[in-house]
Amino acid sequence: MSEKTTMRAIEYSTFGGPDVLRLEEVDLPEPGPGQVRVAVHAAGVNTLDWKIREGQLGEQPMPQRPGLELAGVVDATGSGCRATIGEQIFGWSLTGAYADYALADIVASKPRALPWHEAASLPVAGEAAVRALRELEIRPGETLLIHGASGTVGTIATQLAIAAGAIVIGTADDANTDYLSGLGAIPVKYGGGLTGRVREITTRIDAVLDAAGFGALPDLLALRGSTERILTLADSAASRKGVRFSSRTPSVNDAESLTELATKVTTGQLRLRRGHIYSLPQAADAQQDSATSHTRGKITLKIS
Repeated sequence: MSEKTTMRAIEYSTFGGPDVLRLEEVDLPEPGPGQVRVAVHAAGVNTLDWKIREGQLGEQPMPQRPGLELAGVVDATGSGCRATIGEQIFGWSLTGAYADYALADIVASKPRALPWHEAASLPVAGEAAVRALRELEIRPGETLLIHGASGTVGTIATQLAIAAGAIVIGTADDANTDYLSGLGAIPVKYGGGLTGRVREITTRIDAVLDAAGFGALPDLLALRGSTERILTLADSAASRKGVRFSSRTPSVNDAESLTELATKVTTGQLRLRRGHIYSLPQAADAQQDSATSHTRGKITLKIS
């Protein structure tokens, strides 16, 4: 258990650009019932982090501390918690993972063979990919179109769908076509003319997953031919087009999914794409990188 009473954390007190992020000295959080305090080794950087910071998701209590996912070592436990002090874990942060310490209640044991930064890359993208494929009810032999297949969620969904026996057509830019081919997908360049390029491959699309947004729904709807079995994780205009927008708050069951995903990574059944690793004081640069998509792969922060 830490003997410290304060810690470093990234916080902001007003909406705005990356410049509103500040490295602060704050009180160490204390775990409540069912919670663990984690000495954070790595934190994931997600699109949601900077969208919240910009005010795109509406009013938020201030100050805000970003960071949805973490990997680290259990430092203290609340009553009724099954985790043990010193255990290596990964999961979702309750108090913001851009910090030396964070509280969490939905976590899984981290295999020793799983690097910290890969562990911190799994919770958000892994849960989203598993959820999307489950909601789309992907079956062996079906053709699944994934828009944004080379992104963090798309990479996981592509591999899981192929492992389940589906044929995956994945959209990406020219720089990522070889990467998608290496995963076993059929790559197609996104952008203008997408429908024609996909139809040159097949006229049958059984399901569609939009993991990228960027206004692609009209083309995706045309390729699917209906709003059935089409799902977006990224386009807020979905409801106006009759398309299901999928989002979810993590639940206890998701810890079991994390364990399964971690096993797949450590046994070579699932590949993760690591992006740039920033230090905690470089959080503004990390979020700017995420917002401008300059880095391929999952961006993470190295905390300790």
